[in-house]
Amino acid sequence: MTKWGYFLSSEELSPPEIVRNARVAEEAGFDRVWVSDHFHPWQSSQGESPFVWSVLGAIAATTNLRMTTAVTCPTFRIHPAILAQATATTATLAPGRFTFGIGSGEALNEHILGDAWPPVSVRHERLTEAVELIRRLWSGETVTHRGRHYTVHNAKIFSRPDEPPPIYVSGFGDKAIRLAAQAGDGWITVRPDADGLRSYRRFGGQGGTQAGVKICWAPTEEEAAETAWRLWGHEGTGGQASQDVPTWHTFEALGAASSPDEAARKVACGPDPKRAADVLAQYADAGFDEVYVAQIGPDQAGGIRFLAEEVLPLLPPR
Repeated sequence: MTKWGYFLSSEELSPPEIVRNARVAEEAGFDRVWVSDHFHPWQSSQGESPFVWSVLGAIAATTNLRMTTAVTCPTFRIHPAILAQATATTATLAPGRFTFGIGSGEALNEHILGDAWPPVSVRHERLTEAVELIRRLWSGETVTHRGRHYTVHNAKIFSRPDEPPPIYVSGFGDKAIRLAAQAGDGWITVRPDADGLRSYRRFGGQGGTQAGVKICWAPTEEEAAETAWRLWGHEGTGGQASQDVPTWHTFEALGAASSPDEAARKVACGPDPKRAADVLAQYADAGFDEVYVAQIGPDQAGGIRFLAEEVLPLLPPR
């Protein structure tokens, strides 16, 4: 049975707006949220990008929602030992309600300290070593580690949850999905990728699966399409380019080459609940355990109401 959650986009929402809309989503009946983790927004029109660990603490303290980072890169701009402490703290604030969603990252966020942006094979190596190191630190042992990519001396996490949080690994393509199956406790994607889910199982992945999708509710399809294009016009780029482009300026240029009509072809735009339900049904039909839906644009309360009252009731029980 697919569980439906709400996706809070850190690139669009200020820290107070994220926390406020988490409460709005909970009041509307959602019991889980995704929160994205970026240093930069994809486009300056989005306008935000808060430090996710502060935001998660506030959500944990003011709601009973389950939370997943979608997703954190634990390999470049923040050392995995620091993220082991951040995630352990978050898990103590939300016991049993936090999932550490991770991925190999995007240059947009991870180049900021001057590190070279390596090929995918190296990024996967770093991710695998980071997961191993984080799990060791979560165990409470005093860790000294000199690996290929990371060094830790006499590090011990004292504030830890009774049970460590699960680690879900994001990825597209067989190499990343195999890594998720072998190193993680679950798999994350943003596509209704039934073939990818079958690959995850074939590679030995036994954990849960999560997926994310965006809609844009507005009183008219034209208004929604304009909003979706203004804020996410770049998104059709996808694939490797989304990982390798280093600045929001370039994503803006990619978005400028698109149009509101193109955005409306890629995102369920407007007030028709059946159109949105048909998009969401693709994810449930593909077999995902959890699906998180984002409302594009400032009218988060309107999008949450639309989803809870008009869209989700159209989807049959799973």
